[in-house]
Amino acid sequence: MHLFAHFSRFCAGFGGFMSKNIAIFASGNGTNAENIIRYFQNSESVNVKLVLADRETAFVLERARRLNVPFACLDKAAWADGTVVLSLLEDKGIDFIVLAGFLARVPDCILHAYPNKIINIHPSLLPKFGGKGMYGGHVHEAVVAAGETETGITIHYLNEHFDEGEIIVQYKCPVLPQDTAEDVAKKVHALEYEYYPKVIGGLLSEVC
Repeated sequence: MHLFAHFSRFCAGFGGFMSKNIAIFASGNGTNAENIIRYFQNSESVNVKLVLADRETAFVLERARRLNVPFACLDKAAWADGTVVLSLLEDKGIDFIVLAGFLARVPDCILHAYPNKIINIHPSLLPKFGGKGMYGGHVHEAVVAAGETETGITIHYLNEHFDEGEIIVQYKCPVLPQDTAEDVAKKVHALEYEYYPKVIGGLLSEVC
């Protein structure tokens, strides 16, 4: 699927080019989040202004601290309600939200406040191996168990349903007969690190 087909609608929502502030939502280790932060560190058009987590043990918070990015961890009740999260986003002037291994459901009030301005990355070629409970190693194990010959990543807009938002772009890698779930994970992570920041940058600045 071609990335640029989705730019016109996105840009119309912002009404022209200007510097964009993004927030990253993450739940775990935060390697993708750190990769995104480093990618945009010297950018004049994209600023990572906030990292939000839903778990106190999420190492992404430590990564944000080390990289001097404001961060916060909000509890389950705050994520269920969404008003505190939305207030933080508004206080930071957030224009766009990036999910990077975020496992909680994004509240409806945030979806409504950021239409077509929230994207997620999923470690499979959706609609295969998507849905609630399909994340990280669970996905790669399922890919290997199903005897798939290829897998990859899907970058998509977020909606009310897990992994069902409109697909922006997909990138593929082969799955060899001898590959383990760990082998597949390495290939998929390489795609994530290479392409996710580039797609974010493209959505935010190449056309707008």
